[in-house]
Amino acid sequence: MPAMSRESIHATVRGIAACVVLAVLIALGSRSLAHFDAALVGYTFAVLFTVFAITYRYSMWLQRPPTALYWRRGWQVFFSRDRLLRNLAEWPGRVVGVFALNNFIFRRGRTRWAAHWLIMWGCLIAAAITFPLVFGWVYFETPPGDFAHYRAFVFGFPTITFPIESLVGVLIFHGLVWAAFLVIAGVMIAMRRRMRDHGAEAVQQFGEDFLPLILLFAVSITGLMLTASYTWMRGYAYDFLAIIHAATVIFTLLWLPFGKFFHIFQRPAQLGVAFYKDSGKAGEQAACRNCGEPFASRMHVEDLIQVERQLGYSYDMPGNPAAHYQYICPRCRRTTMALAQGRLWQTGRGREVTDRPGIVDVGAVLEEAGGHGRPVSDREGRA
Repeated sequence: MPAMSRESIHATVRGIAACVVLAVLIALGSRSLAHFDAALVGYTFAVLFTVFAITYRYSMWLQRPPTALYWRRGWQVFFSRDRLLRNLAEWPGRVVGVFALNNFIFRRGRTRWAAHWLIMWGCLIAAAITFPLVFGWVYFETPPGDFAHYRAFVFGFPTITFPIESLVGVLIFHGLVWAAFLVIAGVMIAMRRRMRDHGAEAVQQFGEDFLPLILLFAVSITGLMLTASYTWMRGYAYDFLAIIHAATVIFTLLWLPFGKFFHIFQRPAQLGVAFYKDSGKAGEQAACRNCGEPFASRMHVEDLIQVERQLGYSYDMPGNPAAHYQYICPRCRRTTMALAQGRLWQTGRGREVTDRPGIVDVGAVLEEAGGHGRPVSDREGRA
């Protein structure tokens, strides 16, 4: 067996700790399992495994050099003295815009936004109802001698009492139905886009793009079939439908940490990136060592150089005033690429190599320095 890396050991320990914390909360919230439904034990173990896998993968993700630097810098920028009050004032608006409204997706397309928004809120509503009920954190009882009302208990403590036939009762006891309708509508919109959008067709994969939608649809439709069975069909085929629904839910939970669903847990880190970019724009800018024009924040360029060195890439240019390839702006990179191609063309035809004065040929400098790195594209330089 290969030895586990230091990162894997840390991620494993954090995953186990997260499972232990959740197990303790289940035991405490259900009053020593007094209100825990044994029929839902399969869901519980699936959730525990999912929590371990998500924590493990998230920990591994945070230990990667680019993510670790963004994570550390994001907190530093947010709590910096000169920007803390501004960041605190902007934080609620960004949370609403990024998470509640998904405005960053709306800018990419209204259809795409509608699919994401419907699926997101359907899943959030379903999770907010399902998990507390499964863990025994929330349950309902009729008050003594009053069969027309329900009293809600949260972690064993009595809270509100409401009429069973009231609007509150309908919303609570049919919340999963409304959530299923939202998810199904979002899945249909997403499926239509993936089957008709040629750009999406070119890059989509079954496991990454279609399987999550199929799982969400299966969970939602089997849940609605359960509701239809006990509401209008006198429980016909209820046991069979319950098994099918449980299988789809458990498979979805087990798939959650490994597929496209994992970006749900990555998305909150985007707030730190937004504050990082704002701080970079307000701070000192990096000027191109070739043309002298500012093109990015100095903090971003220096952090990018640090991450590249941690990953084993070296773009230093010894003996040249540019000092490092990341201090060359995208425009000059395109120019130097054209110059490098011109040098090769002239050399191949046996002609004398001529350079344009005042332009640094980065490719030639790297070649003369012994190949200390490879020129990267503009997209990589900005990543």
